[in-house]
Amino acid sequence: MKTKIALIGSREFIEYALTSIPYDLNSIELVPYMYVEPQEASKLMKDLTPCDAVLFSGALPYFFSQQECRTLSIPVLYLEQDETALVTSLLYILHHHRIEPDRVSIDLMDRSLIAHAQSDLHLKNPPRYVKDYKDSLPHTFNINDYTEFHRQLFQEGKTELALTSIHAVYDRLVELHIPCMRMIDPAKSLIRAIDEAYSQSLLSKRKAATIAAVRLSVQNWEGEHERLHEIARLMNGTLQENKDDASYTIYSNRGSIEHFLESTGFLEHPILAGFGYGHTAAEAEANAQTALVFARKVDPDGCAFILNEEKELSGPYPDKSKKQHLKNDTPEMLSLAKQLKLSPSNLSKIIQFYKSRSSRDFTAAELSDYMRITRRSTERILKKLVDNGSAKIIGEEMTYAQGRPRAIYELTFPIY
Repeated sequence: MKTKIALIGSREFIEYALTSIPYDLNSIELVPYMYVEPQEASKLMKDLTPCDAVLFSGALPYFFSQQECRTLSIPVLYLEQDETALVTSLLYILHHHRIEPDRVSIDLMDRSLIAHAQSDLHLKNPPRYVKDYKDSLPHTFNINDYTEFHRQLFQEGKTELALTSIHAVYDRLVELHIPCMRMIDPAKSLIRAIDEAYSQSLLSKRKAATIAAVRLSVQNWEGEHERLHEIARLMNGTLQENKDDASYTIYSNRGSIEHFLESTGFLEHPILAGFGYGHTAAEAEANAQTALVFARKVDPDGCAFILNEEKELSGPYPDKSKKQHLKNDTPEMLSLAKQLKLSPSNLSKIIQFYKSRSSRDFTAAELSDYMRITRRSTERILKKLVDNGSAKIIGEEMTYAQGRPRAIYELTFPIY
């Protein structure tokens, strides 16, 4: 299955990436999301369909979307502007337009790139008119300031051409009939960024699949047995009773555990637990037992700590100051449920099911087990989603027993 990378940028950047960049089509699929101005990137985050990583075209759209990015469990990167982009652009201007660098106005992320380029190229006429936006992101940035910067210098006769790293500024300068050029994004830099997004997505999946163990301390729970099995189900794990000390252990994976810790259910009904990650089940269980000791010391009535394979301890959980965004009664959720012809409750469960997994694809059996409904009911829901284009069948899974192969599904509606 290909790795899906959501590519967020201007129309010009998206077209350049999709038509000019040779990348391994057998393993990577770029999914474009276009904006007119970089401030609009944050709104596009709500339109993201299931993907493995997000790559922004630059620092501007990334910084405007930082708050939305914090809710994602997948890698988020942006194409960093470096000396290569600046030097390539200046050499292009000098070769094709015969304009010296000191007659060019420049806007870019960090003005220190100018000093580096001057040092590397030993420029006799280095750029003099530079405006960066490093310190104005994201709150004091105003795109009009950069258009005005270039316009004023040109009209005063101090410059002959504007070099901008902001596509929206380029469009406005063209409307004002001011000679201008977009900063060149070297193909090598973009390929490197795509490869990094691909590598980080694979690393994230491996990390999410790390073995996890949970040691639970149970004291006079009402409906103990049922609640334990419910917790194990929510963790996508297997429950095992420890006869020696009357405790319980759940074996699962890191991705499922982290999703469980972020869920509203854990906040409402905290438990006394230790979570451990490890390269082996024995290591994960030992780390879980150590984490449980710390949890008992902090709040014996109910909290949890995590000890990972690097012996890094985190906690206590739940973080009561952390806002939850998994409610199914928001206007956006209700609108999406209506659009998909699902109940808000079922939609919320499907989204939480997806977020608890390290893979985008799933079968009806896996969704049925998570939602605790019959296979027939699950298949009716999936058929409804497929019929209205909100899910698609991407393959088949052969069964060991006789019978038809099981369809493998992927969601295609926004879930972040």
